[in-house]
Amino acid sequence: MVIERYNPEFTEDIKGRMKPLTIIIMISFLILLLRLWYLQIVKGESFRYLSDNNRIRMISLSDYRGKILDRNKKTIVSIRPSFDLYIIPEDIKDMEEVFSLLYPRLGLDKDELERKIKSSPPFKHILIKGDISREDVAFIMEHNLDLTGVLLKIEPMRSYEYNDLASHIIGYLGEITREQLKKRGNTGYDLGDFVGQYSLEEIYEDLLRGEKGGRGIEVDASGRELRVIGEVKPKAGHNLILTIDLGIQMIADRLMEGKVGSIVVMDPNNGEVLAMVSRPSFDPNLFARGVSESNWSALIKDPRHPIQNRAIEGQYPPGSIYKIVTAIAGLEEGVITRDTTFNCPGFYNLGRGIYRCWKKGGHGSMDVYQALVQSCDVFFYNIGYRVGIDALKRYALDFGLGRPTSIDLEHEKGGLIPSTEWKKNVRGEPWFIGETISASIGQGYNMVTPIQMANMIAVIANGGTLWRPYILKRIEDINGMIIKEVNPDIIKEIHITPKTLNIIRKALLDVVADKNGTGKLAYIEGIDVAGKTGTAQVVRFKRERDEEKKEIPFEFRDHGWFISFAPFDKPQIAIAVLVEHGGESGGRSAAPIAKEIIKEYFRLYPIPKPD
Repeated sequence: MVIERYNPEFTEDIKGRMKPLTIIIMISFLILLLRLWYLQIVKGESFRYLSDNNRIRMISLSDYRGKILDRNKKTIVSIRPSFDLYIIPEDIKDMEEVFSLLYPRLGLDKDELERKIKSSPPFKHILIKGDISREDVAFIMEHNLDLTGVLLKIEPMRSYEYNDLASHIIGYLGEITREQLKKRGNTGYDLGDFVGQYSLEEIYEDLLRGEKGGRGIEVDASGRELRVIGEVKPKAGHNLILTIDLGIQMIADRLMEGKVGSIVVMDPNNGEVLAMVSRPSFDPNLFARGVSESNWSALIKDPRHPIQNRAIEGQYPPGSIYKIVTAIAGLEEGVITRDTTFNCPGFYNLGRGIYRCWKKGGHGSMDVYQALVQSCDVFFYNIGYRVGIDALKRYALDFGLGRPTSIDLEHEKGGLIPSTEWKKNVRGEPWFIGETISASIGQGYNMVTPIQMANMIAVIANGGTLWRPYILKRIEDINGMIIKEVNPDIIKEIHITPKTLNIIRKALLDVVADKNGTGKLAYIEGIDVAGKTGTAQVVRFKRERDEEKKEIPFEFRDHGWFISFAPFDKPQIAIAVLVEHGGESGGRSAAPIAKEIIKEYFRLYPIPKPD
């Protein structure tokens, strides 16, 4: 047995070697402790938030958009339940596998969806298709285990009850753009939300939209919902009550089917718009969950411009309706009296220019009354020559022509009523008397909108008050409490002598009632209808060609006008009808439409029988 002696040198050597190792171990523990301190103390709150988000997820609940109703509180626009399909990218394990199931079934745009995913946070719910069919819902449920990260939500969807009815008044919804989101700031909107993009839906967006709610849910590692933690219910927006009468709107819309043009129906006693039609139109339901590129392209490229509201944006020559203005100017300026006559041989000579009457053989001797009834051009050429263009403009402006009416809709156009100053400033040319001759019967540079024409006949009907037309009657909350009431607004009182007004009104009555009247196709037994026809030339043809109307291309055919009010003694309704490129006189194309609207109005609201 050998006993080793203790060696101090060896012990010191071991201790020397252990020192660096001990220091390394101590430094490692110190680093570990510092890291734990950093993760738990410094970043603890942040990681706790991320951990909770892994376990608890907040889901936004869409607000309930307010309804749009007619004057009698009949629903025009509401909401309905919609099955919407979302994805949560961070919960999808195999994106290609999931999409291989969805793309062919739902007809998705792969490129568009990939752009959405790249531009959104991975935990964000991304709408991939809205309002899917019940068959697609069944398919999603059947493949639920294979579609981790795919979520079905039942959400309120905008429902336009009558498809394209009154679409130009109501407007449509569209997905909010990044520019709109930036402009609105922190007001509760997110990418993917739908907002009003046109007309009333856009104008009253802040009133129609409600407040979003939210639901906290617990999810497992695969993102599947386990239980609801809590919920804040969404709130509904306010309801809009319109001046529109659904019954009148429906018949006016039906009467314009297959035509291009516009109808405006007003209450001449306060400016309420009872109906407004613009044809062709569009179905706002196409936009309710995002319009496809092909549908949008078809709408904006359609040469008939279905998005345009012709009632307030369409600008047309007024044609013979402008003779009302010319007649009033002549009477008020003292150029003519009730008994002044001019002979109409079928043409009017001015220097070397020949201006024809629509009636080839002429009307013979005409006074202002018969000239309005039979719409004699030559009579008004004579007045225009004597009154002058600047006086004509002054009276036209009094009736609201050539300037916006300030109706509570956007994009209204003002039209144009020319003058010597206008031509000098805009065209740099002097005014010629021959241009006054054309202007006196509503041709030349004259341009008006259908809403202006409805306003003008309303002034004749009510005795001289120019009202501001309006669409919104009041705003109510979900419980029917009135938030705001819109009151009628007078633009101006027009100063026309009662004598002049009486001559014009009685002549307009015989435009419809007289056998020689150009508006006799609007005659209704038992209802005294007053009105005026108009035919607005788009392109001037020689008379020989003008008689062969079927050979004229559609876009070159005349427009047909008819404005009217009824009943004569106590007017309740004023109407302007424009048929674009109808190829016939207003008496043939537009007057029968006004007749049916008036009949329907008094069927719904019968004239009280005298005691």
